[in-house]
Parts: sequence; structure tokens; C-alpha cells
Amino acid sequence: MGGPGDPPEGTPEGGPVGGEDEYRSVVFDESFVRAARLQEYSAQERMTDHAPAVRRRPPLRRGLSRQALILFLLIALAFGTAIYMGVRHPYQNSAVRRPVEPLRMTVIPLAPAGKVPGHTDAEYLYGHSPAAQYRVGAEGIPLPASRRTAHFSDSQVVSALTTAKDYIVRSSLDPDVLVGDQVRAVRVLLDTDQLDQFDQSFAHPAADGRHAPTGWLVRFDPAETRLADHRIRVQGSLQAAETDSSTLEVTADHTFVYALRPATAGARAEVSLFTVRRELHFRFDRDDLRMHTAQLVVSYVQAGPLSCAEDSTNRLHPLLAGETAKAGGPAGTDPYATGSATALCGSLATGAQPKV
Repeated sequence: MGGPGDPPEGTPEGGPVGGEDEYRSVVFDESFVRAARLQEYSAQERMTDHAPAVRRRPPLRRGLSRQALILFLLIALAFGTAIYMGVRHPYQNSAVRRPVEPLRMTVIPLAPAGKVPGHTDAEYLYGHSPAAQYRVGAEGIPLPASRRTAHFSDSQVVSALTTAKDYIVRSSLDPDVLVGDQVRAVRVLLDTDQLDQFDQSFAHPAADGRHAPTGWLVRFDPAETRLADHRIRVQGSLQAAETDSSTLEVTADHTFVYALRPATAGARAEVSLFTVRRELHFRFDRDDLRMHTAQLVVSYVQAGPLSCAEDSTNRLHPLLAGETAKAGGPAGTDPYATGSATALCGSLATGAQPKV
């Protein structure tokens, strides 16, 4: 007799023993049914529509393929936009960087006609000199109102002006540079292609228009001179202009007035004024703007009171209160030597000295 689950007639011949169904392990879940390509019509549909027993279902649309396509299109659009902006950006420059020019420098000592005026009070000397209305320190180097150029943005123009100002402040106003041996603060602001020339100038100074330390910065001999007042008077201007699509130039023209006294004298020693006018031309390419460095291409310096007989190549040796210029002058200048323009000397106008 069959079991409770067996057919009344018993197990069909050839069927699985014990009523085991070979398809019992197959699970027809809901997703399997929905994915079937053939669907059987219901009895009601077959009666009313005279339809065939089965119908073919349209293939299911899979959302993943559409999402993948949209994601691919978005990535392609972003990539294409990045390439377009890189090519068409108004401030982008694809030109090859041109070589950095070496600095051309001229240092002209100005000799006084008579004795150098002096006074025990530096403020008194300033007040009775052409520097009476000059500002103090970096305040005398204000940044001009800047505007974008055809190929450089406002921020890039400001960056060039700021770097030029930083160079002027460090090379003209820093006491460690003026009466010491510190040069690193100035060196780090130079384009890397000028560092060899800078280093050679201090290792082997020469009056050849290329390697005079006083063309790079202002410095005195600390064994001879010290600052009587750290509030150096300054007046001048900065101007920026675009020279081509890859270059900005900044022109600086400033006059610095220092109060000095002998290094070996006491605080009651007389003070004298020393004037340095520096005309500097800076050049900036896009690498310089990004690195906060500058190419110093022209340095024209006039300084006095100095004696033309003293060598002003390595350090400036000011004539102090009561001193007069020594007789003589620089060695003969060879007009066939193209780099000796520093072997010049001028006369310091009487009106440039304080009236005491």
C-alpha cells in the first residue's frame, strides 16, 4: 500500500522510488517567474481572446546598464571639459620658457664736494634734509593699484609686485643684511637660474658689471659703520607691465636714506646721512609667479657720500660726519671691455646733504 503522499494507483513505472521528485530541489521564486520569456495565458484569457496557450514577454530592462551609460557620459563630459579649459584658459601659456638673463649692474659712488655734515641727533638731520617727508621702512614702498593684463590675472600682477617689494625690503632694509653677512634672505627670492651668478658675486666679487655684491643688495662694512637709527627713510615707486604673453616686468625706483655713525664710536658720536638710490628691473614668468621668486635683470645704483678712491664692489664704505673724499678715483676704464661700466664716479650735489 502506498504512503500518504503516493498516487492512488501507486508510483508510476520508472518514477523515483519512495515518491522522491527529481525537480523538488528546483525553487521557482518570484524573480525566476518574472524573468521567464514565455508566459502562459490564463484560462479566462484563452476563452475570451482565442489566444494561443502561451505568449512571449518583452525582455526586462535592466537599470544597471542605463546607470552605467549615464556615468560614462558624465565622466567623458568632465574629462573633455578639463582638456578644453587646459587648452583655452585665458591665462595658460604653452610657450617654452626662455632663458633667464644674467643681472646687469652699475654701481656709481657719489663724492661730496666738502666735509660730510653731521649732528648728534638723527631726527634733526632727517628733518633738515630732502628726506624730511619720506616714510619709514617698508611703508615707503607701497604697492600700486594693480589691474589684470591681457594674459595675467589681478592676483598674478599682485604676486609680481609683492615679490619685488619683498626683495627690496630684504636687500635694502634688513639690518642683518645691511651691517652683517646675511644674504640668504635675499637669495631665496631669486630665480634658481640666477643663483650661480649670485653666489659667484659674493665668493669672488668683481667690478665687471656682473659680480658686484652691492649690485644685489645694500651692505656696509660692520667694522667701519653701524646704523644710528633703524628707522630708515624710504620713498619711491613700483610699476608692473606685461611685456609679452608669458612675461611680467616690475620696475622699481626707490631712494633710501640711512643714519650712520662710526662702528667704534659711542652713542654720542655725530651721525651723518647716507643716500642710496636703487633702480631695479624685475622679470617674472609663470614659474616665478608660482614659486614667489624673481629674475633681477637690471640694477642701477647711485650712493653717497662715498670716495671714488674706495672700492664699492663688495661693500659700501660711506664717508661719515666730518670726513672728506680722498683724492684719486677708480682705475682707468677700458672702453673695449664691455662689462666695466661700474668704474664710474659722480659728484654728490650740495642740496642732497642735510643743512646743519
